[in-house]
Amino acid sequence: MEELPELPECPVCLQNYDGENAIPRVLSCGHTVCEACLVELQERFPNTIRCPACTQLVKYSHNQGPSSLPKNIDLLRICLEQHSSSKHQKSNQKSNHERYLINYGYSSRFWSDEFYAAWKDWILPNDVVSVDENGFGRFSSGSKGRVCFGVNRTVSLVPVVSLVLVSDLKFKFSYVAWVIKCLEGMNEVVREGLGLILEGSVRQGRLCRVYGLWSEVVGGSLYLVCERHSGRFLDEYGGLRSVNGDGLGLDKGGVCHFATIAKSIVEGVIALNLEGLVAGFLGLECFSFDELGGVCIDLNEVLVMGRKIVDRVSGGAGDDHEAMCRDCLNNELFVSPEVLSMLLHEEIVNPESGDLRYPIGYGSDVWSLACVLLQLLLRNALPRITLQMSAENGIDVSASYISWVEKVYSVLEEKIGSENLSLKQTLCKCLDINPGNRPDVMDVRKCIQDVLVKHQFGFLGDTEVAVNRNNTGHPVILAKLCQLLHESSKEPRDHELLVKVNGGQPEFLQGAENISDEDFAASLSQGMTELKDLQGHLGSITGLAVGGGYLFSSSFDKTVRVWSLQDFSHVHTFRGHENKVMALVYVDGEESLCISGDGGGGIFLWDIAASLRQEPLRKWYEPKDWRFSGIHSMTTFGSLLYTGSGDRTIKAWSIKDGTLMCTMNGHKSVVSTLSVCDDVLYSGSWDGTIRLWSLNDHSPLAILGEDLPGEKKSILAITVSRNLLVAAYENGCIKVWSNDVLMTSKTLHSGAIFAMSMQGKCLYTGGWDTNVNIQELSGDELELNVNAFGSIPSGSVVTAILCSQGKLFVGCGHKSIKVYGAK
Repeated sequence: MEELPELPECPVCLQNYDGENAIPRVLSCGHTVCEACLVELQERFPNTIRCPACTQLVKYSHNQGPSSLPKNIDLLRICLEQHSSSKHQKSNQKSNHERYLINYGYSSRFWSDEFYAAWKDWILPNDVVSVDENGFGRFSSGSKGRVCFGVNRTVSLVPVVSLVLVSDLKFKFSYVAWVIKCLEGMNEVVREGLGLILEGSVRQGRLCRVYGLWSEVVGGSLYLVCERHSGRFLDEYGGLRSVNGDGLGLDKGGVCHFATIAKSIVEGVIALNLEGLVAGFLGLECFSFDELGGVCIDLNEVLVMGRKIVDRVSGGAGDDHEAMCRDCLNNELFVSPEVLSMLLHEEIVNPESGDLRYPIGYGSDVWSLACVLLQLLLRNALPRITLQMSAENGIDVSASYISWVEKVYSVLEEKIGSENLSLKQTLCKCLDINPGNRPDVMDVRKCIQDVLVKHQFGFLGDTEVAVNRNNTGHPVILAKLCQLLHESSKEPRDHELLVKVNGGQPEFLQGAENISDEDFAASLSQGMTELKDLQGHLGSITGLAVGGGYLFSSSFDKTVRVWSLQDFSHVHTFRGHENKVMALVYVDGEESLCISGDGGGGIFLWDIAASLRQEPLRKWYEPKDWRFSGIHSMTTFGSLLYTGSGDRTIKAWSIKDGTLMCTMNGHKSVVSTLSVCDDVLYSGSWDGTIRLWSLNDHSPLAILGEDLPGEKKSILAITVSRNLLVAAYENGCIKVWSNDVLMTSKTLHSGAIFAMSMQGKCLYTGGWDTNVNIQELSGDELELNVNAFGSIPSGSVVTAILCSQGKLFVGCGHKSIKVYGAK
C-alpha cells in the first residue's frame, strides 16, 4: 500500500493543520504557525513575538489576535485533501505547546543540581564556628538549613577529610565550592554514611545532634560539626558504681539502677540502626546525657573512637600489630569479631560450616552493645582479652574471642544470682562469635525491660520497633567508613601532587589547547593555572577578541596587538589610531576583519589575511560632538557594525563601505556596552538602564532598570546568553534578568566591575578589586541563584575578560594580558 505523505504540522504543538482547531496563520517572516499557538505565545516586547521556526522578531498584535494574520490557503488545501475527518482537541495542542515554551533548565557545569541541592543546607557558613586554643569549636550565630543550633554553643569538630591545594595554582575555590569539591571526591560509602549521620541526627532524639559540615579555611580540613558533651559517662552517672569499684551491687535497687540506664543505652543503638547505620564498635564513651538527662549516642565520640580503632589496628606490623590489637580490645574499645576481622583483612571461619565468613550487620552492634552493658555492670571485674596466635603465627581472632566469652560467663555466674538468669543468658548470647546466633537488639531491650517490670516498673509497656537483623547488605558500617577515611588520607590526590614541569610547561597543560569551552567550564573543578603573561602594550588593556587563530588586544596605547593562539607569541601590531582604542570586535564573514574604535570616534577595519597589513583596510569617523565624543562599545550582526558612543547614541554602520545606516536614541548618558542575542540588540549605559532594540527595523523594544528603586548606578558591562541577561555596575553589583524579568541582584566585587564574560552558565567578572570571580548561574523559572565558585587574583585592575578557545583571557590595568587554563 502506498504511504500517504506526511501532513504539514505546526512547529510549536506539532499538530497537523486543519480548518478548525489548528488553522495555519502566516507571519511576516514567511513561516506558518497554528492559530491556537499564536494565542499562547508570550509577548516579550510590545506588539512583537518571536517566530518559533526562525526565532526572528516579527510584528504581531495580541489585541487584534491571530485573525489579523492571513491564512495559509495552500497548506489548508493540502490538509483538507489528505486529512481524515478526525479532529484534535485544543487541550492537547495546548499541553504540547506548553512543553515547547518551557525554555528554562539551568544545568550545572561544576556539579549536578541534584548533588548541590542534597548538600547545600548542610554546609555551615565559614564564620559560624570559632575554634579556641584547645581545638574545640563554638557557634557564634543563629541557624542554618534544617538544623537550629542557637548562639555560643560548644561543639566538637570531627575531621572528615583534608585536602591541600597545589601551591602554584592561581585559582582559589570559594568556600561552598571547596566543600562541594571535597564531598564529590569522597568514597561513595563515606559520602552515604555522612548523609545518614546528618539526616539521622535530626530525626532521632537518641542521637546527638550533628549540625553540618564546616571548614576553617579553603584548602584545609573538612569537619563534621557535632554537639559536644563534657565529662565521661560513668563519672556523670556515679551512682552506678559500687564502693570498691568492681561493679554494681546487684541487690534489687542496683539491678533496677542498671536496667534503667541500660534500657536508654539500648534505645540509642536502636535509633542508630533505624537510620541504616551500624557502628561495629562501641564503648561507654560513645554515650552521653542530653540536656534533659536522657541517654543518647554521641556521634562525635563514635567517629573519634572509630578513627582510634583504625589507627591502632592498622598502625603496626608483626609483634607490634599484636600489641595494637590487644590495646584496642582492652581499652574500652569494643570491636565485634567480624568488624575486627575486616579491619585486619582476615577471614573469620564459621566453626559449624568451616567455610563461611561472618557478615557485618546490625548484629555487630549487638555484640558491642553487650560489652558496653557488661562494663557498666561489672566495671573493673570485666575480664581482659588474651590474644591467641594461629599456626601461621598470626592473630586468631575467633579463638581469642571465644576464650574471652568463657571468662565473661564465669564472672557473671559469680556476680548475678539465679533471679537474673535471663539477663545473664541474653548478654552471653550477644557475645556469640556467630552473628546469626545473637539475639536482636529489640530482644536485648525486651530482656532489660522485663527486669524493670519484674522488680519495680510494672506500668512500662513494650514499644514495637522493627530493626531487620537480616538486612546485612544495606546498612552503612561506620567502622568501614572510618577505615576508608584512614586509607584515603594516605592516598595522593590529583590536587595534592606537586606539578611536574616538562619543558617549562606543567604536564597537566600539555594538549590543553584543544579543550572546548564546555569542557573548560567543567574542568574548573580541578583548579586553574596561569599559562602565559603577555607583555608588550604600553597602556591599560581595553578590549579582547579571538578569531582566525589569533588573539586581538586593544589598549590605551592607541594600538591593536595580534597574538598567536598556538604559542601566544606576538605576531603583529596594528597602528594608526590617534586616540585611545576603546573597543574591539572580530568579524568572520566574507572578509575576516578585526574592527577597532577609539576615543576620538575613529573606526578602523583591519584585514586578517595570510600577511597582516599595516594599513587599515577601511576607516571612517563618526560625527563629532564637542560635548560628547568617542566610541565606547562595539558589536556586530550580519553586515552591520553597531557602536555605542559618548554622545548617548547607538549607530549602525555598513561594514562594507562605512555608511551610517541608522542612529538609535534614548539613552541619557554614555552607551558603555553592547551585546546581540536572538535578533535583539542590548545596550547598557552610564544612565543605569538597558535598552532593547529590534535588529529587524531598529525600533525600541523595552527598557530594563528604569523603574528599579534606589540610586541609579552606571552599567559598565552586559552579557547575554539565550534568555539570561547579566548587567555589571560601578558599585560591584550584578543584576540578572531572565526573559526580561529581574531575578536576582548580588554584590560580587568591592569596587566597580569593568569586564564580564559568560560561557554557558559560568559567569566571569573582574574589576577594581583586581580579582576575577567565577560564578555559576543555576535555578529555574521561579528562582535563579548566583553561586560563587572561585576567584583568581590578577594583581591588577581587571579591564577586559574573554572566555574562548578553552582559555580565560584577562586584560589588566598594568598593561599585560594573562592567559589561564584549567588544570
